[in-house]
Amino acid sequence: ILPYEDRSRRFILQGQMNRRKYAENSLAAMRKRVMEWYRVHQRAMPWRGTRDAYRVWVSEIMLQQTRVAAVEPYYRRFVKRFPTVRELARARSEAVLKLWAGLGYYSRARNLHRAAREIVAKHGGKFPREVEAALALPGVGRYTAAAVLSIAYGEPLAVVEGNVARVVARLEAVRGELR
Repeated sequence: ILPYEDRSRRFILQGQMNRRKYAENSLAAMRKRVMEWYRVHQRAMPWRGTRDAYRVWVSEIMLQQTRVAAVEPYYRRFVKRFPTVRELARARSEAVLKLWAGLGYYSRARNLHRAAREIVAKHGGKFPREVEAALALPGVGRYTAAAVLSIAYGEPLAVVEGNVARVVARLEAVRGELR
């Protein structure tokens, strides 16, 4: 028989391992449920299915604080007029703002334009692959950096924002404040 202290430590460690195993199983089950739901209910969007970092980035910037339905026509016009980051970087500010007109939050358009110029000047015309370099771009925060790097480059970065938190809360029946 183990001394009491050793038995206690063993019990605590066993409990920690059980909780970790439960969390892993719970996460796997949640992932499966979310992916099943997505396969059935996904919406077609013009930026879905692309791994082009420029297009992913443009869509992420446009979607900040704006509904998908409002963004779709703006996105189509924008990437038609500025199909590459180099085209956007060469554009006059007035042309960028004119295409953005009606979408609101014009600082997003100005930052997008400034960042495009930086991407061309400092990153060879490619959205950076490193988190730190992406975060250094004007208008790119943690969420946008993680979204672009994970979607375009397959980086294993978590993108957690209000919608994700609400889905997890509903799946896990979490009540109260999510922060």
